[in-house]
Amino acid sequence: MKRFFITIFLALFVFYAEAQTTHKRTVKLMGSRFDITVVAKDSINANTYIDIAISEITRIEQLISSWDPKSQTSKINKNAGITPVVVDKELFDLISRSLSISKLTDGAFDISYASMDRIWKFDGSMEQMPSAESIKGSVEKVGYNQIVLNPSNTSVFLKEKGMKIGFGAIGKGYAADKAKALLMDKGVVSGIINASGDMNTWGKQTNGDEWKVAITNPLDKAKAFALLPITDGAVVTSGNYEKHVTFDGKRYSHIIDPRTGYPSSGIISVTVFAPKAELADALATSVFVMGKDVGLNRINQLPNIECIIISDNGNIFTSNNIKINSDD
Repeated sequence: MKRFFITIFLALFVFYAEAQTTHKRTVKLMGSRFDITVVAKDSINANTYIDIAISEITRIEQLISSWDPKSQTSKINKNAGITPVVVDKELFDLISRSLSISKLTDGAFDISYASMDRIWKFDGSMEQMPSAESIKGSVEKVGYNQIVLNPSNTSVFLKEKGMKIGFGAIGKGYAADKAKALLMDKGVVSGIINASGDMNTWGKQTNGDEWKVAITNPLDKAKAFALLPITDGAVVTSGNYEKHVTFDGKRYSHIIDPRTGYPSSGIISVTVFAPKAELADALATSVFVMGKDVGLNRINQLPNIECIIISDNGNIFTSNNIKINSDD
């Protein structure tokens, strides 16, 4: 009798698992494309879950947007050099973690990059490099060490007038993390939040296989040079193969070093695997700025973080625990 009951239970479990189907919706949020995929028993449940994720991402955008004059981030920027601004603990904690990443990367990642003068143009209009003097001046108000946090009242103060913070290199990853966590709390067994390449996964596909991420070949975007499994984690790819300028035979990417004002060079693609998209997002940008050798060295010192770098001449470099069998 017990064996019969177990057999029925297993049969019901298999039927339930097979009844789960994958549902996907593409929307524009935070100025970017979001692909939200959930595994659910029917389209009604799936659409309810996707609506929940969209609401959460929209809430985060309203909190961290530097373009929305009503946001707390805008209020911080408006009061730079004037007075500290008390903010929600969620935003305070995000800024605090951002400063920790700045220290970890020696300033290669810096949310005060928003203070930079936009002297570099990557729309084809630049005919010559900016002068060394203007490049130096463009980052005069950049510096994460000029951001003062007060945990006792969760206030944020930018020391110099004209300073600004922005979350362009971490915001979408954070939103993907929050949407994932909320859906998991709601009982969604599996899914993907893809925020324009900032991917966060949990669970498995309906056939029991792990989710897989294709690493695009930046020299031929129609092809992928690797297909890697990802389980309950995040992967972020940053690339400069679309936005760059070339002067005197040297290629400069749109990702600019906030410490110097010069665009990064030597790398055309960075992919980072991490437990959370927020961290993967920030580190992908940082590796671009730090360069191949320093970037890989830093990644290899971090637990549960891996990285794939493609240089501007097409060579592939990986952190210690990644093995790739490419088609090349």
